[in-house]
Amino acid sequence: MDYINAALLGVIEGITEFLPISSTGHLIIAEQWLGHRSDMFNIVIQAGAILAVTIIYWRRLLDLVLGWHEPANRDYAAKLIVAFLITAILGLVVKKLGFELPETATPIAWALIIGGIWMIFAEWAAARKAPHKEITWLVAILVGIAQIVAGIFPGTSRSGATIFVAMLAGTGNRAAATEFAFLVGIPTMYAASGYELLKTFKDGGAANEDWTALGIAFVVSTIVAFIAVKWLLAYIRSNRFTLFAVYRIILGVLLLGMAATGLIA
Repeated sequence: MDYINAALLGVIEGITEFLPISSTGHLIIAEQWLGHRSDMFNIVIQAGAILAVTIIYWRRLLDLVLGWHEPANRDYAAKLIVAFLITAILGLVVKKLGFELPETATPIAWALIIGGIWMIFAEWAAARKAPHKEITWLVAILVGIAQIVAGIFPGTSRSGATIFVAMLAGTGNRAAATEFAFLVGIPTMYAASGYELLKTFKDGGAANEDWTALGIAFVVSTIVAFIAVKWLLAYIRSNRFTLFAVYRIILGVLLLGMAATGLIA
């Protein structure tokens, strides 16, 4: 049963990591029924979802590396690096301050509701801007900050926060904002996974980790995320994110009700 539960958590992670509905929030809630997992488990299966995006965007990544001599590629890659470095530095600060994720549903529910309302506003505001595809330095900086804000407040959604910050800060094109948000997530999540792995081995916690369950969840997360991202990239070509905003609000209200009645903690 533990392996089945691990696979289910991999499915949840794969679906929710890149849809703007908060993977961390969904995992924290799901663990109340499927069993609590270590921070390393959750971060590593997120890396599985990031692997899926790496596979999807491999041509774009190769162009950025091999085409470094081209000004447009060099500028774009530099902005990705800056966004990542901002996240990495702020992430280390948050770690040093001893930040811990909430384990109850109420703060996640409110983050889902507030984030859903904000998404509707952001879509409306972005629609009033010129739909250009340029990623500015301001967008890169704000995306780096948004990743940390999403990490501190589960339910916010890393993909949602970064996509809509990019759209509001000047990138009015949904596809361009989504691509940048996904690409900057690749080094961010790989770095987070590597950091957590090193920390676990250093602290001697590796012996307590169920590596088979973790491997199952990682593989499932990768496969499901690949399908989910492919679908999302096709969906946003002709649709807004309003569907996800409505889902967030409904889920948040349901979670508040369940918490109030004692069905979940």
